[in-house]
Amino acid sequence: MLKAIIVEDEKRSRETLRGLLNLFCKNVEIVAEADGVISGSAAIKEHNPDIVFLDIQMPDGSGFKLLEEIGEINFEIIFTTAYDQFAIKAIKFSALDYLLKPIFPDDLVSAVKKVEEKRKITSPETNIEVLLENIKKPETESPKIVLSTSDRIHVALIDEIIRCESDNYYTFFYFENGSRLLISKTLKENEELLSAYNFVRPHKSHLVNIHFIKGFDKKDGGNILLKDGSKVPVSRRKRELVLEILSNI
Repeated sequence: MLKAIIVEDEKRSRETLRGLLNLFCKNVEIVAEADGVISGSAAIKEHNPDIVFLDIQMPDGSGFKLLEEIGEINFEIIFTTAYDQFAIKAIKFSALDYLLKPIFPDDLVSAVKKVEEKRKITSPETNIEVLLENIKKPETESPKIVLSTSDRIHVALIDEIIRCESDNYYTFFYFENGSRLLISKTLKENEELLSAYNFVRPHKSHLVNIHFIKGFDKKDGGNILLKDGSKVPVSRRKRELVLEILSNI
């Protein structure tokens, strides 16, 4: 049984989430509820939960402020929020989970299952550190990203990623220092995160950081030449886009 705390300032939202958990997540026991940063911090310290369902915006501060005040994090977090583009982006880069309000049962069940799996292999401390660091950065500054491999968690700067390459349901990340990681996310998922940070997808199997582009080879349909010596093919329908990008570098 997973001990859970709900930290949410709206009474109706707390009641709705409690009802959904009672109906659809029988392995979750709600041990406390709180309506803000101060009461949430107190509840967490008293009950030592396994999961905290944490609202982002509350009258006495944000959920991020609560995490800073708690200090050592030994519980998993599922954020609950209305749409907040900047906050959601930061949460995704830190590889944490969130639920958009109104919360749907299938999404809730899926989030709780992910928490159960993560608790078996890792602690959320690194993820939280990256989240809090990214939240404090200006939106114009490149964030850090948490990448999980089969054996550990890695933290990387977006600017250090040269390219990504699809491997079925996995993605290889290639870095400026010559290292490579295999991540259990599809290229499409990574494209959604990285496209706002000067990454372009010239081919269905490749995603490229335009800052590492050295040139373009027109042979064999076209290939992007990268500063690490690698080549990435360009699909016919992306050729015009790539040439336009290259003309502006």
